Amino acid sequence: MSRIHVSKREKAKDWMPGMKMGYWSAMILLGALLFPDHPLYGGQQSAPVASTARAKNLAAGSPLSQEDARQMVSQHNQVRAQVGVPPVRWSEQLADHAQQWADHLAATSCGLQHRPRSGQWRRVYGENLFMGTVGYYGIADAIKEWADEKKLYPGGPYQASWRGVGHYTQIVWRDTRQIGCATSVCRGNLVVVCNYDPPGNYIGQSPY
Repeated sequence: MSRIHVSKREKAKDWMPGMKMGYWSAMILLGALLFPDHPLYGGQQSAPVASTARAKNLAAGSPLSQEDARQMVSQHNQVRAQVGVPPVRWSEQLADHAQQWADHLAATSCGLQHRPRSGQWRRVYGENLFMGTVGYYGIADAIKEWADEKKLYPGGPYQASWRGVGHYTQIVWRDTRQIGCATSVCRGNLVVVCNYDPPGNYIGQSPY
């Protein structure tokens, strides 16, 4: 240690002729030589990239697992089978589309808001939304809540004046063939988004 210390000190004396250097001054200069980027010696600290990325992901979701996807399809088809309409299948394209909107909701309003009719986020598929407290609700609860609207459905062609039945009628819409769902988490809430293709809930048309 003394050998290295003397060596660095001698170098310092060569660089600063005519100046007497004390022990602590030599140590500070040594630190600056060995760790030039350290904030203590005037360097700039790098931004915490990992922490920043983690913070951005706190409001974002992740694609559903294969098991969750199968569960969503199965639950949809159980409800559809009750009224005699063909089963639906899973679509990764629709799932990606749903994930984009789920992440957008989590990063902005953290509320339930359908895609707008126009603009960058315009709606092109049928869409069902659900929100529940994390730890108390899961994706299965979303389908159950939507399916429970059946008791409010009066039958017949879809009407613009109906309230509280649109999630159910979209699930059982006869022409729908594909679904894709996604989740995100924000402020302790689980957000579930499901997209449907072809979309349903056309005014004047019957779901089945």
